[in-house]
Amino acid sequence: MTHDGAETDLDLGHYERFLDLELNQSSSLMSGRVLGKVIDGERAGRFLGQTVQIIPHVTNAIIEEIKQAAEGFDVHIVEIGGTVGDYESLSFVEAIRELGQQAGPDNCLYVHLVYLPYLGASKEIKTKPAQNATRELRGLGIVPDVLIARSERPAPISAKRKLAMFSGVEERAIALLPNADSVYEVPLTLEAAGIGQYLVERLNLKATRPALRSWRYVAERATKRPQRLLNIGVVAKYLDNEDTYMSVFEALSAAGFKHDVGVQIKWIEAEGLTLSNASSRLKGVDGLVVPGGFGKRGLEGKIAAAAYALKTGLPYLGLCLGLQMAAVAAARSQGLSKANTVELDPKTPDPIIHIMPDQKRLWGTGGTMRLGNYEAVLAPGSLARRLYGRAKIAERHRHRYEVNNAYRSVLESAGMRLSGLSPDGQLVEIIEHKSHPFFIASQFHPEFKSRPNRPHPLFDGFIAAAAGKPAAVAKATGKR
Repeated sequence: MTHDGAETDLDLGHYERFLDLELNQSSSLMSGRVLGKVIDGERAGRFLGQTVQIIPHVTNAIIEEIKQAAEGFDVHIVEIGGTVGDYESLSFVEAIRELGQQAGPDNCLYVHLVYLPYLGASKEIKTKPAQNATRELRGLGIVPDVLIARSERPAPISAKRKLAMFSGVEERAIALLPNADSVYEVPLTLEAAGIGQYLVERLNLKATRPALRSWRYVAERATKRPQRLLNIGVVAKYLDNEDTYMSVFEALSAAGFKHDVGVQIKWIEAEGLTLSNASSRLKGVDGLVVPGGFGKRGLEGKIAAAAYALKTGLPYLGLCLGLQMAAVAAARSQGLSKANTVELDPKTPDPIIHIMPDQKRLWGTGGTMRLGNYEAVLAPGSLARRLYGRAKIAERHRHRYEVNNAYRSVLESAGMRLSGLSPDGQLVEIIEHKSHPFFIASQFHPEFKSRPNRPHPLFDGFIAAAAGKPAAVAKATGKR
């Protein structure tokens, strides 16, 4: 954001009061939550026998979700994915139209992202698709205040004039956004176009001018050829869609920016990976990441990856499922050959990972998932405590299974330290190996809280270890 006055470096701590809500967070998830709220309301008699309809009942539920998520924040950014006119999005578009009326023009602003195709035959940028998209949005009752026009090649200034003429959006509120070498250059392009200044003025915000030093550093690092390249093995099963792990990759890259190393991902197919073939299949990797996931497929391969890292000293970072598989690998190293997670073997005699007793009665209702922010207390002297630089943290969760407390002593016998526990001590949040150079795993998803210019402490430490920087691992990263 910009405003006449002093400059403030764009450290993301400067934006702690800004919240981003993506309304189609896999739109099925958001829609399911909204519809569940409507159905529960009808069952409770909230609608007094009225016929339940998309408008106003579903749209009101969407508005309620947005308002609840916005509580405590100065600016609330709501994104509706997809294309104008998609049936899946129409109820959300109507909801934000109604919300804009409720909030008033001084408190609500609509930004529309459009596309300017390039015709190679005539070597020209066409604005007609963008005009049509804007016209269709206006037909749904929303008049955009800002247009962001994407294109494969730089568009001429005449395109901005034409868009302003046919969309009704003033020219200074239109930004031309050609393809960038790195996504991190996009905020710099928008700032150079004056969009930040326009937003500040339009919404009457009090904001200082960002110096953007740290962000420019990130953009430069993202496009600069690093002197050293790390090969990071990601043991995964969703290999047909890289977007599944995008937040993990971005968190790894952010840590690479800090330590001046490039991060090259080596996909390791979890299915078929065993302890006997791990040395050949993992050859040349500088560190292993076992990310989250659901379902039985590939779990034995992830257990083998954790066991290999324990055996060889290879830096290991487990994320959610990666913690669970590491716990199973540690238990098997203590002679419990049939130790497992009940997700893979419901009849295992040693259920290291299980559904906790108070969750079983909720099975099939969706209530067994542990979702959202939960606090954890970090053990004094632990690697986790050194990395975070503080005793208590709050991290985001999305999982169903937990470490079985009956096997804590088994894990400790295997050299594991339960270095992060819930405040009541009942839930294991972080495990690490006491004598391993860098072996740590979390029940939560740290990638969700990593930032390009402020890498998450666990990713920060992992990349430092993979780069052979023990001093950087030992140094606390400071408060977040």
